[in-house]
Amino acid sequence: MDDDLRALRDACDRALTGHGVPRADRLLATIPPGTAVDRYGDGGVVAELEAEIAGVLGLPAAVYLPSGTMAQQSVLRVHADRRALRTVVFHPECHLDRHEGRALERLHGLVGRPVGDRSRLLTLEDLTAVAESPAALVIELPQRDLGGQQPSWDDLQAQVAWARDRGAAAHLDGARLWESSAGYGRSPAEIAALFDTTYVSFYKGIGALPGCCLAGPEDVVAEVREWRGRMGGTLFGLWPGAASALSCLRHRLPRMPEYLDRALAIADAVRDLPGVSVVPDPPQTPMLHLLLRTFPEAFAAAARTLAEQGLWTWEKPMPTGDPGVQRVEFSVGDATMALSIDDVRSAIGALSR
Repeated sequence: MDDDLRALRDACDRALTGHGVPRADRLLATIPPGTAVDRYGDGGVVAELEAEIAGVLGLPAAVYLPSGTMAQQSVLRVHADRRALRTVVFHPECHLDRHEGRALERLHGLVGRPVGDRSRLLTLEDLTAVAESPAALVIELPQRDLGGQQPSWDDLQAQVAWARDRGAAAHLDGARLWESSAGYGRSPAEIAALFDTTYVSFYKGIGALPGCCLAGPEDVVAEVREWRGRMGGTLFGLWPGAASALSCLRHRLPRMPEYLDRALAIADAVRDLPGVSVVPDPPQTPMLHLLLRTFPEAFAAAARTLAEQGLWTWEKPMPTGDPGVQRVEFSVGDATMALSIDDVRSAIGALSR
């Protein structure tokens, strides 16, 4: 981002997506005065957050880590070591495979096996074509790169059963579990109960400072806690992220059904705009993708004009296979809720022209 655009962004008093433009003062304000600090992850607000997440997910224990990358690599290493197997099965768009520099293999000696088609959800049929014995199956809910789609509840149960039948662990990449919960109309605990272990993020859907938790059986969590130390994640003080997570979880988790209702209303308002497609249509969670029939230069110019008017949208779109079609990810949050549906429709219309 160039300095001029950054200055425009920082001057915007409204935002189209999420909880608004990230600002240090707003993020620091999510840390309550009097927060009890930890020492190397022990005690204080870190312990309070771990207990609360274990309760929200209905699982015996949880551990706080500074990143989801560390959390998921650690727990999959534990699952693999316990089964003396190395293969981890996941969807081709899995974060572990796409965004971590093959760390699962280079750091942990595990073998990632993408299964299915990257343009659609994983199916039980895809899994039954796998003949080898995996250590773990990873399921992401919702599937971020598919616009927040997720399988039906019956399909999800069948996929987890496939893993269990083969002695594999079923691990939930629940970076956006809070959104998934709204989409299924089920509590986070009902979803987590299907899996052996669950990872949840705090800076995404609930808009806290970076950090995450890994939850599951006490013995597995204890091993992940040791891997956190081995991988350099047990900082002297983990309290800022943990305190922010606790505040934002309590404030925003109850609002997820509202966010989903707004996502559905936005889809209704923009699907008839020329050159606009909603993915999936209708949205299944409080996030969606929009395909806009425009070129990157036109999109950038329109986004800059909106920023000059005080509304921040996106720095740039994601490319697709067609240079005349751009993709944007629309996560609904507090900032979106502060806008009228007409404001949202007008902004999307400007970006797609």
